[in-house]
Amino acid sequence: MTARILYTKPSITDLEIRYATDAATFGWGERCYEYIGRFEAAFKAHVGTHHALAASSCTGAMHMGLAALGVGHGDDIILADTNWIATAAPIAHLGATPVFVDVRPDTWCIDADLVERAITPRTKAIVATHLYGNLCDMERLLRIGETHGVPVIEDAAEALGSVYRDRRAGSLGRFGVFSFHGSKTVTTGEGGMLVTNDAGLYERVLTLSNHGRSRTGTRQFWPEVVGYKYKMSNIQAAIGCAQMERIDDLLARKRAILRSYRERIERIRGAAMNPELTGTINGAWMPTVVFDEAAGVTGEALAAAFRSANIDARVFFSPLSSLPMFGGEATSPIAASLPGRAINLPSYHDMTAADIDRVADVVIQVADAARATRHEPAA
Repeated sequence: MTARILYTKPSITDLEIRYATDAATFGWGERCYEYIGRFEAAFKAHVGTHHALAASSCTGAMHMGLAALGVGHGDDIILADTNWIATAAPIAHLGATPVFVDVRPDTWCIDADLVERAITPRTKAIVATHLYGNLCDMERLLRIGETHGVPVIEDAAEALGSVYRDRRAGSLGRFGVFSFHGSKTVTTGEGGMLVTNDAGLYERVLTLSNHGRSRTGTRQFWPEVVGYKYKMSNIQAAIGCAQMERIDDLLARKRAILRSYRERIERIRGAAMNPELTGTINGAWMPTVVFDEAAGVTGEALAAAFRSANIDARVFFSPLSSLPMFGGEATSPIAASLPGRAINLPSYHDMTAADIDRVADVVIQVADAARATRHEPAA
């Protein structure tokens, strides 16, 4: 049998191993935060914000950011129905209500028109999730937020390397959050980062991240509020430091993989991949193919074909409104239709050209089979 193609794996070199070994061997006592500080400094320089705070996960970063905004019971948070639950979970943990709106058919990101219609006096924040590296309409969302006095938050967990009009994803809203899960372009195994230009919000998050202890406090072990324990370890940050030294190459490789897929797959009638609208750069974290409904290609057929070909592939996110804890019935037509005609494609950094061709061939074969059942000529 041909070797299995994984959908993702990290790019780890001797540099990451050397830094992690140094942190594990010597990163204690006075050096216990050394790599964390270096990682935060490198990351905020890359993203272009004044502040960055490393966390144990992107979910934890989102939780602290929302808490620092004062989100709680009685508040509504607007977000896209097409999302991973990690975006909605902190909202629920804080006692607020997630308000799901549909996505745009071209970017699969939150529809700004529907956001504006969903705002009420209870709205506390708008979350802009840059899905699979695709970018939300940030100009419009920020204008809506300013008009209604509602902060816009960027969920950039999947958008490291994405650029919106010369500004990096995560740097445009009140705060942005990133993920360093093992599947991400830059990884620390598990981990996250909150970035912001709001000094006051940063200080509140910093206090919350350390069990409510303020860095300006004069008494040892004296919390000022009930906080959290969402800190990143020095060893994880050491891996992150190495990844940041390689970030240009890591991002370039992801974009090259997406470009190679596009050259093969976007020739298929009815197939579209991650968009790159005018004035944007797609960070290409997760190459995704979506077929229009007329093509007759289903996500189920794609997943089955990949299994048969010994290739990993991820299903497109189901709408959050369809989950039992959020009502159990999809309320957004576009978000509900996308998973049934889409698939996420493998895109780890050291994929070969032959690997990419193998994946693309499966997509082409499924599309050809769908056309044949409708007695249409091949594209």
